[in-house]
Amino acid sequence: MTDFGRLLSILADSHVRFIIIGGFAATAHGSAFLTVDLDVVYDRSEDNIERLASALAPLSPYLRGAPGGLPFRLDASTLARGLNFTLSTAAGDLDLLGEAVGGGTYEALLSHTEPRRVLGVECLFVDLDTLIRLKRAAGRPKDLERIAELEALRAERDSE
Repeated sequence: MTDFGRLLSILADSHVRFIIIGGFAATAHGSAFLTVDLDVVYDRSEDNIERLASALAPLSPYLRGAPGGLPFRLDASTLARGLNFTLSTAAGDLDLLGEAVGGGTYEALLSHTEPRRVLGVECLFVDLDTLIRLKRAAGRPKDLERIAELEALRAERDSE
């Protein structure tokens, strides 16, 4: 089970720049669906990558779904050479995205965010319209199933 509060606190306390997308963002916007992982788009600047690697090191991040025993170390060098990582950590599943399908990089998404305090942590969440666009672009069956609910939430918000 993912400890969302712990993951968010670790990232925020380490001053990592990130934007929450995916199922946790949908929940923050009012979705009834539950998610089992935290999806974030992270700033790929050198200083942020170093903070991210340091913040996650105590959580023993490992490639989710990879066989045990593979030589993998999530450090600043690994993050800089890669882009998107699906990880298992001691605090639960975390998807680190250098770029989100349909949304781009941290910098591209930054103007489409809103701050929210969740689980005692101030975070940036992708706004509802952008979340819908990201879900549509991902095109996975689970994402497409959630679009109708997210659009209903948007219509409800717009009618207020």
